[in-house]
Amino acid sequence: MASFNKLKNLLMVAFDWILYGAGVADTCQVTVTQPRFQEADYSMHTVFLTCAFSTTGCSSYQPQVLWFRFLTNEHEDLCTPRCTNDQKYKVHLLSKNNVSLQINDLTVYDNAVYICGIAFSDSSSPHSKQTGDGTVLTKTEKQQSNGKVICMIIASSLLFLYSITVFTFFVVYKKITSGRKIFQAIAQELQKQKYAEHWQEPDHLEDDNVYQNR
Repeated sequence: MASFNKLKNLLMVAFDWILYGAGVADTCQVTVTQPRFQEADYSMHTVFLTCAFSTTGCSSYQPQVLWFRFLTNEHEDLCTPRCTNDQKYKVHLLSKNNVSLQINDLTVYDNAVYICGIAFSDSSSPHSKQTGDGTVLTKTEKQQSNGKVICMIIASSLLFLYSITVFTFFVVYKKITSGRKIFQAIAQELQKQKYAEHWQEPDHLEDDNVYQNR
């Protein structure tokens, strides 16, 4: 903010040099007002920045309209009063006390603070040349359409459900496989026990026969 105020003060000095002219002392006083912010949609290629002013004790002649632009650490003279680029910038007189700056081929690189200046060059009053506080212009970048966003959400949801399904199937499969292995181990153990009992029975019978013969 301090840098902005310093540049604005320097701009006022340059302003006086641009519009300096001899004249008798008078009481001409100008007040300039601008919208503080203006946002342009990404689809907009042209924007109009408005500037309103009021006068007291000034001549009936139409004042000069000047436009400047503040970037990060510097300012640019856009129209003083002739525009540096007639294809890019145009100044319009909307009514007696309202003007506008037309900006064509609008891009995000046009985001800046735009200062409107009003001057009665036939007046020597220090208040006959005034600037507004500036309009912060912001052009938004293009966002993805709602249809694309919805498709992405649906695709992500389906992928999530697929992952959950695969994980659940894997867990259930491991449990089934583990259960089968336990069942097979039990069956094998029972079969071994049954086999052992089967081969032990003839030995008992043979012992009984021998005992009876004796």
